[in-house]
Order: sequence, then C-alpha cells, then structure tokens
Amino acid sequence: MTTPSGATAVANRPAMKRKLGNEMSTAVVLVGIALVFEILGWIFVGSSFLGNQQRLSIIILQVSVIGILAVGVTQVIITSGIDLSSGSVIGLAAMVAASLAQSSTDVRALYPALTDLLPIWPILAGLLVGLLAGLINGLIIAKTNIPPFIATLGMMVCARGVAKWYTLGQPIGLLNPDFTWLGKSFFILGFPLPLPVVIFIAVAILSHIALRYTRYGKFTYAIGANPQAARVSGIDIGSHLIKVYAIAGVLSGLAGVVTAARAASAQPTMGVAYELDAIAAAVIGGTSLAGGVGRITGTVIGTIILGVITSGFTFLKIGSYYQEIIKGMIIVVAVIIDQYRRSRKARV
Repeated sequence: MTTPSGATAVANRPAMKRKLGNEMSTAVVLVGIALVFEILGWIFVGSSFLGNQQRLSIIILQVSVIGILAVGVTQVIITSGIDLSSGSVIGLAAMVAASLAQSSTDVRALYPALTDLLPIWPILAGLLVGLLAGLINGLIIAKTNIPPFIATLGMMVCARGVAKWYTLGQPIGLLNPDFTWLGKSFFILGFPLPLPVVIFIAVAILSHIALRYTRYGKFTYAIGANPQAARVSGIDIGSHLIKVYAIAGVLSGLAGVVTAARAASAQPTMGVAYELDAIAAAVIGGTSLAGGVGRITGTVIGTIILGVITSGFTFLKIGSYYQEIIKGMIIVVAVIIDQYRRSRKARV
C-alpha cells in the first residue's frame, strides 16, 4: 500500500528543520522590528536607532536579567507548568545578597559583623534563596497536585512580603565594589561587554545543552508533551518537577544577585513584573504554554525582541503606559500564534 506523496513529505520532514524554521521566523521578526524602529527614528527623531553603539549595549545589558529568568521559566513551561514567583524571588535574593555584600564604611549595615565579605558568600546566599523558593514550589506542586499557577502565585506574594519584611521596607546600599563588579563591563576589541550578558549567555548555553542532549531534557519534554505516557515510561514525574522548579529558582536567585550588583544596591521592589516579561520572552520565542515544545535559542531571540521593543519605545519617546499596553498585546498575539501552530500541527 503506497502512502500519498503529501503525507510522505510531511512524515519525512526532519523535526529539527521545523524547529529551526520557527526560530528563523522569530529572528526575521526581530530584524523587522529593528528596521521599523530605524525608519521611525529617522522620521520622528532624526537619528539612527541601530547606529548608536551605546544604545545597543544598553539593550543587551537590559535583557540579560530577563534572559536569565526566561531560561528557567522556559524549562518550567515546557513541563506545561508556569512560574509566577520568579520576579518576587529576584527581589528577595537581591535583598539577602546585598545584606551580605555591604561595605564596612556603611554605618547602618544590616549585619555589621559580616561586612566586606568575599563576593562568593553573598552570591551563594542569593542562589540559596532562589533554590529554596524553587524547591518549595516544586514540592507543593509535586506532592499536593496543586496547579502550578496557584502554587507559584502564593510564592510570588510570600517572597515579596519576606523581601519587604527583611529590612522593614528599607533599601540596602553601599555595597562592596568586589561584589558590584558582577554588574560591570569589560572590553573586548574596544567593545564593552557587560558581565551580566556573559552570565546570561553561559546560562543559555548550559541550559540548551541540558535540554537537548541529556536525560533531564528528554524527561522535561516528555512530561510536558504527555504526562500519562511519561509516567507509564517509568519517569518519576514528581521528582523531576521538583528538579525543574529548583533550577528555575536558582536562576531567579542568580538574576537577583546580578540585579543587585548592577544597581550597587537592593530594594524590596526589585523584579516587579519581571516574571511576565520572562514568560512573554519564552512564548514569543516559540515555547508553547500547553507544554512539550520550546527551545532555549528561541527564548534568547524572544528576550532580545522584548529588549528591542522597550528600547525602541523609549527612543521614540513613547510613554511607559503605552509601552505596557503594547507589550500586553504582544503577549496575546504570541499566544494566538502558538495556538495556531498547535492546531495546524494537529490537523497535519
């Protein structure tokens, strides 16, 4: 019995080619958005959007924290989960890390006996805060079967409250220069390369390798695509979900440490609504909210798209209110496109 030629072509089409095709489409959108801002810049501002090296450096720096966050969120969404707590965890991790990174010159240091510590200690403290938050999220979801939306929503409120309680709402400043070095830039061939960007790139590469080439990645995709089939295959879904949320928590803690280092201070409101930007970056990059589909490379492109849009709006002097409205519309459109892709795949 022969197979129809059209069906054969679809069946034999390499999966990798389809994935790369989606990412190429997203990259084309990125280039198109940048060119639109370039044209509008000459029309309304009288200057180039892409020709300003300082602006491009700022875009890259701005997306680094959201990008670190988005890498963790992407892995959660692939399991058909969600993490609404990541922005609040940034604020809490930043506060804890900054409290252990204060200089002895600060007469109002939170812990006078723990000033001028080596940078490794505040960094580890921030990562530990993120790990603890992620473990709690994962344990609640895995052991109680509470929907991830509710579990992480509770952590979002709780972590923000703890961040405010930690210093009774007061900011933390005068951080040790050895710690704030994490937010600085170094130069390669005369071009400034911020260390947060290096951290973002390293996190993205390691996560891409883990999802693509390890058992961790195979289990993550399997759980998101078909939990029942994954369970029958012998995958311990609960244990794996705890790992995924723990990793997302650690990355949120890392983003908090980087945020505090960049600002050379910390305050409880750091990271507000960052989780929405991270989710938007993942969805724009092709990660399906239904689970089972997503790649870190797509998330990186989606993160850059958000950065270009934000910088472009600022360049055109568009008010922040309008920026939020348009960003919300972008998220909705990205989800609609995801729904269309899944329905078309189902028909095929």
